[in-house]
Amino acid sequence: MASVSTYLNFDGTCEEAFAFYVEVFGGALVDPPMRMGDVPQQPGMPPLSDDEKNRIMHCALDIVGGHRIMGSDILPSMGHVLREGNNVYLNLQLDDEDQVRDLFDRLSVGGAVEMEPTPMFWGDLYCAFTDRFGIQWMFVATMTEGTGLA
Repeated sequence: MASVSTYLNFDGTCEEAFAFYVEVFGGALVDPPMRMGDVPQQPGMPPLSDDEKNRIMHCALDIVGGHRIMGSDILPSMGHVLREGNNVYLNLQLDDEDQVRDLFDRLSVGGAVEMEPTPMFWGDLYCAFTDRFGIQWMFVATMTEGTGLA
């Protein structure tokens, strides 16, 4: 089922922030956090320092009213810089890959593409971009069998 969540970026404090959010809202993280060191090495990706390997790649917490917040840390070695305003994305968990591609094609026009719809190692089709009004978006859909990375 499609859903909307808020995605938060941090500069090395994601784990601390989400521990605080668990304390405030109760509950537990949806799954154990994925760390940057868990990401398979990609072509052109610089080696990560021990600090960056320990940073959070993804975590999620259900808060109130069925809303989920998700988060990750930036990677300074990849040129990421955290500034107020670039630390929040609207994340749409969509029902299928076609929906991701269609919405991406229409909503990214005139904006800045961070990543086109791309099969990811965790099994989803993922994209990220800023629309022409400066709003940051992420779209995700579980890929059908045979369309993912080998």
